[in-house]
Amino acid sequence: MLIEFLPFWFANYLAAWLFLALTIALMMGFPVTFTMMGTSFLFGLIGLNPSFFDLLPLRMWGIMNNTMLMAVPLFIFMGLALERSGLAKELLETMEELFRNIRGGLAISVVLVGALLGASTGIVGATVVTMGLMSLPTMLKHNYSKSFAAGTVAASGTLGQIIPPSIVLLLLGPVMEVPVGDMFMGAVIPGLILVVLYCLYIYFSSFFSTKHIPRAQDKGATFDKAFILKIFKALIPPLFLILAVLGSIFAGIATPTESGSMGAVGAIILTAFNKKLSFKLLHEVAKGTIKMTCMVFIIIMGASCFALVFRGLGGDDLLREFITSLNLTGWQLVTMVMIFIFILGFFLDFIEITYIHIPIIAPIVVEYGYDPLWFGIMFAVNLQTSFMTPPFGPSLFYLKGVCPPEVKTTHLYRGIIPFVILQIIGLMIIAAWPSLVTWLPGIVYGN
Repeated sequence: MLIEFLPFWFANYLAAWLFLALTIALMMGFPVTFTMMGTSFLFGLIGLNPSFFDLLPLRMWGIMNNTMLMAVPLFIFMGLALERSGLAKELLETMEELFRNIRGGLAISVVLVGALLGASTGIVGATVVTMGLMSLPTMLKHNYSKSFAAGTVAASGTLGQIIPPSIVLLLLGPVMEVPVGDMFMGAVIPGLILVVLYCLYIYFSSFFSTKHIPRAQDKGATFDKAFILKIFKALIPPLFLILAVLGSIFAGIATPTESGSMGAVGAIILTAFNKKLSFKLLHEVAKGTIKMTCMVFIIIMGASCFALVFRGLGGDDLLREFITSLNLTGWQLVTMVMIFIFILGFFLDFIEITYIHIPIIAPIVVEYGYDPLWFGIMFAVNLQTSFMTPPFGPSLFYLKGVCPPEVKTTHLYRGIIPFVILQIIGLMIIAAWPSLVTWLPGIVYGN
């Protein structure tokens, strides 16, 4: 092995050099999967016997045999189908009319619609694009400032990151070795906390930031029979889908994979109900599902290769020794990890962080006696900021691609700052009261 010819300072810390090389390469913009596999093979050939890689096919086979991951393409299909169903347009129009005579009512309706779409689709990109196409021009037309409107839409679209059924939670569950159903239940209250924080911020901002938020309109909705029927027509379809997907999981009737299939069928039914179903639409949705699924799974493959080599080089022991030498208390460790993940979110995608860093960090946090479910939800809420933090915030790119030309990138960056702060406040609330995460699963399972 080449490691015998290397200097002590390099050979004894080969796992750390692997981690550093991978992080630098990813930040330089090299393709994720090939970077993970390439650096892993390079450092593995330096520090390990070539026969060590005989374990790799077994790990790949284990991933392909993981029935929980079968839910990924099903939820992606559900989200893409709903994106084209016209559901968001009806929801937004109804909510806007409902909250018209409330200060910041249109912005509040955007947040609520984003939450409902997040609970229906679970795909951040689809929600941000849909909301950007329909709500951003409407907010600008009603004299909301460009930065406030863009920030509200971007933040509302990212609620699908934490509100179940979230693709992030679906991927995070197996990594944290926590049942996906528990992850979904644990995320319900934190997701609602973020929705409430957003709405309160918008409402109270309307008293102090009149240049960003227009005055409420004098005339609101007229609660006659026609409007009540309109509300039911707009709310029943997404609530039906949420009940079918999450209700079946929480009640123990179906596994996440089975509920994903129910959600996919339900999305097709809703699309047909809105008279948007066609062979062309199904072809586009299936094609998009294949592309996104392949992207997710190829990253999982690369991350599996990295994790195998990192552990083979003694990376786990090296990290434990480093943390032990710092003499950190449990809360100091959690704080340091959360700051580290927050900073990584500026540069790396959530899938990369989930499959590269969490398998290394999570076992150490759990060894300190913390609930893996609580830490997993903390991590998911923290990662939600990565969707909006420049320079690589995906939500900003999604929104910039569909927003009117007068909305500049600087408007997006200024607009998301208050909402990132609100997400951090939400993270601190969950850290202070872990029962907000564990209460609902405890009620369901009776412990």
